[in-house]
Amino acid sequence: MSTLSTSSLRPLYKAAQVRELDRRTIASGIDSFALMQRAASSAWHSFRSRWPQARSVTVLCGSGNNGGDGHVLAALAMQAGLKVQRLSTKPLEALTGDVAKAAGLASAAGVGFDEWQPATTLVGEVIVDALLGTGLAGEPQGNIRQAIEAINGAHQPVLALDIPSGLSADSGAVLGSAVVADGTVTFIGDKIGLHTGDAPAYTGEIDFRPLGVKAQAFFDIPPTAWRLDEALLADAFAPRSRISHKGNLGHVLVMGGAPGFGGAALLAAQAAARLGAGKVTLATAEEHITASLVRCPEVMARAVRGGAEAAGLPDTADVVVIGPGLGQGAWGQALLQSALQGATPLVVDADALNLLASRWPDVHRDDWILTPHPGEAARLLGCTVAEVQADRPEAARALQRARGGVVILKGAGSLIVGPSGLVVCPYGNPGMASGGMGDVLSGMLGALAGQHDRLEWSAWLGVMVHGLAGDAAAKASGERGLLASDLASYARAFINP
Repeated sequence: MSTLSTSSLRPLYKAAQVRELDRRTIASGIDSFALMQRAASSAWHSFRSRWPQARSVTVLCGSGNNGGDGHVLAALAMQAGLKVQRLSTKPLEALTGDVAKAAGLASAAGVGFDEWQPATTLVGEVIVDALLGTGLAGEPQGNIRQAIEAINGAHQPVLALDIPSGLSADSGAVLGSAVVADGTVTFIGDKIGLHTGDAPAYTGEIDFRPLGVKAQAFFDIPPTAWRLDEALLADAFAPRSRISHKGNLGHVLVMGGAPGFGGAALLAAQAAARLGAGKVTLATAEEHITASLVRCPEVMARAVRGGAEAAGLPDTADVVVIGPGLGQGAWGQALLQSALQGATPLVVDADALNLLASRWPDVHRDDWILTPHPGEAARLLGCTVAEVQADRPEAARALQRARGGVVILKGAGSLIVGPSGLVVCPYGNPGMASGGMGDVLSGMLGALAGQHDRLEWSAWLGVMVHGLAGDAAAKASGERGLLASDLASYARAFINP
């Protein structure tokens, strides 16, 4: 594998960081109102490329700079010949600074103005949300919340400026109520809250416009996270050496499949084989051996009846995947204990995570990948699922601090935390909300970790290939009815670029 780094990924920032980037850009000599006009012009181009046939627009403006962007966009729409309804949550005389200047520019362009009221009908073919942007502090209240609900109730296409109003730019959580947009055009620095948590249900397609600001030139404002990009695959999966053999392409041991729960372990083992592992061994309950041989005879299935037969097995492999179908009974505990006692790198999933939370609460390792969904993360952190989802980035970081290694917090906008920091995966779709998807991911991670010596890179690539394969499968046949077992064949295309 070539060297991978965050330098080739899109940086993501928190709201306060973007405000500081904005402040420094203005301090460097760019007029603040000129920057507002640049943002509005970019938003207008985004609007026109998305809805080229639209003949009317409603722009709802707040009293902050996001509202100022909206006023200027309204002027540009009027100049382009659209019928414009401009609404503001504050009267014109209450506006100050650049926002007042922007509102005056729109009025001079002939754009009408009304103060928004709950009884106001939104008449535009497209609605522009310029209410709050990243200036949100707590849940929207009063007429702002009512305006958000009116936008959602209008059932018209929506373009959000910078971020849908009501969505946290730092966590992706909805703070009470948020605009559901069809597209979001975001400025200066991309925000982490646009890519995880509740965000995928609210942002629509994201259009990033840096406005000429080179955020990474400000070295003392490091990104809070990075966004994975499919372009990494070409570097990561170069052609294999002509003298490669199965002995130097990783031996993956999958430990799981308690009596009656064999399917999860079989899915993980087959996924490991499909992702290029040189050898895959499945240590499972005896009753699942025949099914394994029928499903994937390339996997070396081995019956394990208890702790004595599991002892030492992890030392025979390059990486151990532990957890799929493991159960939390004596059998599962014995297998997990054998894995923890070994020195082989681990991919820990499913009931192995639950057992870590209940029976091994203090174990910390640098040579494992933990793959919790929000429920498992909550058990590991000793908090509620709601608390995890309220700030997914911080929950993932807290878990990595407590347990070490690399942590993958699964869900919409899966998060990966390792030595390089926080990375967000933008791939995947709702069709992947079905049983066995996590088991397939754990097998893929095991295969990649067995072939390469950096667990963090294996986590980036495994999560990305898993999401891309799900997207390819959904594109081929639709999201509904997508099975975990569909992914492995699609994944091969992404590891053979």
